[in-house]
Amino acid sequence: MGQPKRTALIYDFDGTLARGNLQETSFIPNIGMTKEEFWSEVKARTQTHDADEILVYMHLMLDKARQQNIEVTVEDLRRHGEKAPLFPGLADRSWFDRINAHAAVRGLALEHYIVSSGIHEMIEGCAIRDAFRQVYASKFIHINGVAAWPGVGINYTTKTQYLFRINKGIDNHWDNVAINSYMPEDERPIPFDRMIFLGDGDTDIPTMKMLTHKGGHSVAVYDPHRTDRDLKKIHKLISDGRVEFVAPADYDQNSQLDIIVKGILGRIARRHGYRPED
Repeated sequence: MGQPKRTALIYDFDGTLARGNLQETSFIPNIGMTKEEFWSEVKARTQTHDADEILVYMHLMLDKARQQNIEVTVEDLRRHGEKAPLFPGLADRSWFDRINAHAAVRGLALEHYIVSSGIHEMIEGCAIRDAFRQVYASKFIHINGVAAWPGVGINYTTKTQYLFRINKGIDNHWDNVAINSYMPEDERPIPFDRMIFLGDGDTDIPTMKMLTHKGGHSVAVYDPHRTDRDLKKIHKLISDGRVEFVAPADYDQNSQLDIIVKGILGRIARRHGYRPED
């Protein structure tokens, strides 16, 4: 089969790898708010200031923490990330070991990435961080270890640029020269048709649509303890042609998601010459 083909499995985080939003697990309660109060205020400030919702929620985190005399440090944010309620099959790493081995047999060198509107520092603290080659997520600028201001805000549409960063092998947020420079398709480390994106909702729609259009693969996942609102979002993703597959966010062996991702990896491998032994 020759040299293993670099292949990317790309995940959103909140609602895809972990239940709910990371901020809701412990950070929002610590600043004396319910998640309903916090997100309601985010919506109100976003409209009042005609602002970007991701930057607003990041600023509100700092604003409310200061009101409670709480310093938001890198270490503090990572500790909040340690409490991430991961979906089945992730905490024990069995998903990564199993799916990597499945890909390797088929001549694929599988790499895992996160592209998320969530907080980078929190994701850095979660139990599975080292399973990922790179985490692209919203992050703060820190001065003397204390979060001072939003440094990166990844929203609905800016998520799509990170597919190009993965495609071109750019492992940072800042290099806009490289992202905008021409690179022949056959020189790009990971072509779009060797990418799979897993996401759960609204902020993932442009990414799913673009990747599908480019010949990649998109899978919508949902919390097995879903609400009617969650199901309506999934129904819309299917009816609008944004995704190819839908499955519960269950990463255990022989789950629906396990079968789907293995099947997609098999499809990718066949395009590159792999033929299973009968």
